[in-house]
Amino acid sequence: MTNLFSIFEPSSSIFSISMNWLSTLLGLMFLPFIYWASPSRWSLLWSKIIQTLHNEFKTLLNPSHMGTSILFMSLFALIVFNNFLGLLPYVFTSSSHLVMTLSLSLPIWVTLMIFGWITQTKHMFAHLVPQGTPPMLMPFMVLIESISNIIRPGTLAVRLAANMIAGHLLLTLLGNIGPSLYLSILFILIMSQILLLILESAVAIIQSYVFAILSTLYTSEIN
Repeated sequence: MTNLFSIFEPSSSIFSISMNWLSTLLGLMFLPFIYWASPSRWSLLWSKIIQTLHNEFKTLLNPSHMGTSILFMSLFALIVFNNFLGLLPYVFTSSSHLVMTLSLSLPIWVTLMIFGWITQTKHMFAHLVPQGTPPMLMPFMVLIESISNIIRPGTLAVRLAANMIAGHLLLTLLGNIGPSLYLSILFILIMSQILLLILESAVAIIQSYVFAILSTLYTSEIN
């Protein structure tokens, strides 16, 4: 098990400084000047994706929070690039670590809580008791809503990291048994690995979208 999980902690370093997390910036190397500074099929495709996300975020956000859609589109772009880079061989997947995912979700949640409780205290208290709750259940509902609110950044971070790590572990486990298989069974293994890579590509997009859309929903709760 130690050797299995060591693939997520490579020991590359320069002057005893860990270089693993520089993989987060590798996406910039895949975006040459021509892709984003001049019209191309790649830039048109990315512009279409961003425009679609903006229109969806705009329907969820309050009119006073319209500018924050840029933040969530940038968040989506960062996560989706890192997820896809992690599918390449020998590339450190930073989005599969809680250090990375918590660094994205926790500041957003803390900022929303500070802003909400300072500027709209009554509205935040009203969120703790759903409308129509019987008086006898109000103390329990306040406790349940408080706990569900506190664990929000943790659920965002764990969901993204767990989904990315699960697919990588499955690909690694199947890849390790390849050398010991017969040639006839090896073809089936290769086909299953290709199907898993397609599934992981879909998961990379879906998890990035889920992270961004849930952050948008949490923001929309604060008027």
